[in-house]
Amino acid sequence: MIYLLATRIFGWLALLCRPTAAKNAEILILRHEVAVLRRQVPAPKPSWPDRALLAALARLLPRALHGLRIVTPRTLLAWHQRLVNKKWTQPPSPGRPPVSEEVRSLIIRLGTENPRWGFRRVHGELRRLGHTISSATVRRILRAAGLNPARRRQTASKEWAAFIKAQTSGLLATDFFHIDTVGLHRLYALFVMEVRTRTVHILGVTAHPTAAWATQQARQLLWQLGSPAAHFTHLIRDRDAKFTATFDAVFASENITVTKIPPWSPNCNPHAERFIRSVREECINRVLIFDRGHADKILRDYARHFNGHRPHQSRNQLAPLDDTNVKPSPTARIERREAVTGLINEYHRAA
Repeated sequence: MIYLLATRIFGWLALLCRPTAAKNAEILILRHEVAVLRRQVPAPKPSWPDRALLAALARLLPRALHGLRIVTPRTLLAWHQRLVNKKWTQPPSPGRPPVSEEVRSLIIRLGTENPRWGFRRVHGELRRLGHTISSATVRRILRAAGLNPARRRQTASKEWAAFIKAQTSGLLATDFFHIDTVGLHRLYALFVMEVRTRTVHILGVTAHPTAAWATQQARQLLWQLGSPAAHFTHLIRDRDAKFTATFDAVFASENITVTKIPPWSPNCNPHAERFIRSVREECINRVLIFDRGHADKILRDYARHFNGHRPHQSRNQLAPLDDTNVKPSPTARIERREAVTGLINEYHRAA
């Protein structure tokens, strides 16, 4: 600032030796140059020394010329108010504790190594690893790192949503989905989900699904469930021709009422449809299926991951088989384990 003032003062002293006509001509030229520059630069950004010098010289000008300057009196007052606010700024309130660099790095690591995961999926993994953090913070950190958020899911109609919520404790949901092999042969997989815990049972995979085959898989499911099958009261299914009266009778023998959704209404069976979307995006759309045996192995491996590790929003980011009374403690070392032939990463606390 002292150097700037010294150069300006010597420059003004040199002006005293110049004739008045030359000064007036220079002033006219400078005014025209300023007018040209204003057309090209509508909002100039002077530096701090420029502001100080303009503020000091503006006091020597007549009031009528204030409006012709590069800055207006309102700008000078704004600069002064900014200095006042900066001097008397109060310290910010503590608010929420900041996210540690360790957790931030872990969030970015999970998002980078798993590009198909959204922020809620990453939030569930953090919960399993013992880190308490909100899903909104996870989403903000992922967005700041340039990672895309999760896509929105479709919701069921209000009537069916109310029914499913009221019957969740004893509700089963079933459906078919298809798989295309390398040789362009189509296979069909049948599954049943326990809606309350989100536990999935892969009943079987076949190239020729028939009513008899579906009925046999239903009998096998009830035999595997054993006595816990008595806790279920309803089964939701669509109107597929493979679900016959014999299929319904198998569940009726265990006092399970079969409820059919309306025609062309997959959103009325939202839990089954959501599982189909998950298994497609995370598993079968990312690997080439060779034959029925390969498809059966891949789907059962994914079901083990889905039931034993994958977090679910409706269960407070717990996996279906997790104990709700156990709260993991965070640790500095996190190990990655590959599941489903390396398609999915699972993270665990190191021993």
